Amino acid sequence: MRIGHIQLANRLFAAPMAGVTDRPFRQLCKRLGAGYAVSEMVTSRKDLWTSLKTSRRADHEGETAPISVQIAGTDAAMMAEAAAYNVDRGAQIIDINMGCPAKKVCNKWAGSALMKDEPLAVEIVEAVVAACAPHGVPVTLKMRTGWCASEKNAVRLARAAESAGIAMVAVHGRTREQGYGGMAEYDTVAAVKQAVRIPVVANGDIDTPQKAREVLAATGADAIMIGRAAQGRPWIFREIAHFLETGEQAPPPSVADVKTWLVDHLGDHYRLHGEYAGVRSARKHIGWTLRGLPGGEEFRARMNAIETCEAQIEAVADWFDALADRSPLMPAAPRAADPAIH
Repeated sequence: MRIGHIQLANRLFAAPMAGVTDRPFRQLCKRLGAGYAVSEMVTSRKDLWTSLKTSRRADHEGETAPISVQIAGTDAAMMAEAAAYNVDRGAQIIDINMGCPAKKVCNKWAGSALMKDEPLAVEIVEAVVAACAPHGVPVTLKMRTGWCASEKNAVRLARAAESAGIAMVAVHGRTREQGYGGMAEYDTVAAVKQAVRIPVVANGDIDTPQKAREVLAATGADAIMIGRAAQGRPWIFREIAHFLETGEQAPPPSVADVKTWLVDHLGDHYRLHGEYAGVRSARKHIGWTLRGLPGGEEFRARMNAIETCEAQIEAVADWFDALADRSPLMPAAPRAADPAIH
């Protein structure tokens, strides 16, 4: 699996998710089997590049290659400048956001709203590709099937993007109008795969190894992208890899392994976000991991009152030690709630 000239470890991708796929989470997903992980979207607004949120999103210190940064905006020149800015800061792949359905993004005609204005969408693609080409940086595109059920233009836009120099396209199997409701459909993804020669990635509702195999078979896609199902269960990537290779279900991870992964992740998370923000933003990652586990909700309520990194990480370690005493293997847990997947 390649994106332009860049060879990937495998065809299992972690989807960009606002407030989730910061550098520590991307590193965790790669550690547990993802061959590729895309950053949270970085705005094309130059006046926000020095903000704390954007500076954290553009922080790739120690991140394993390839480093992929997603950018979002509505002005071709600004998007080109944003691409160059992020390449200067270590981005090896630039991804264009035409998939986010969030109202605060679409109301500004960014994200999936760009699919309603194909000339502008193509102009943005051309500008970003031109900005990245001198640096040898490939450009990818994340989009939906269309704006609404009557305006599914993914095939047409994918062809135009390929002609403009896009190296790979990822398609979430819903329209913008659907948001994350209903079921993802994969016929459109298959149609895109048939229409272009560049790699195509299938995204949406892939939450088990069996579903991953089914989607790959149904779409002919070159890779799959996983978002919500990796929350609290980032080892899903290695489970899928094992199933695709052997046809057998991988054994669940041990509680001790999950404790190690989570504690390591929390330490990395605190180093990026600092004490105050780190403790608070870590709560969702801990909560997702505890979801459905015996005593998880009770511990989560207590954990949400903890105010320091040291106390939070100690409480998590103690809770997992107690869980391991009851059962050495992780029990199955239900799937995550919908985040903002881009």
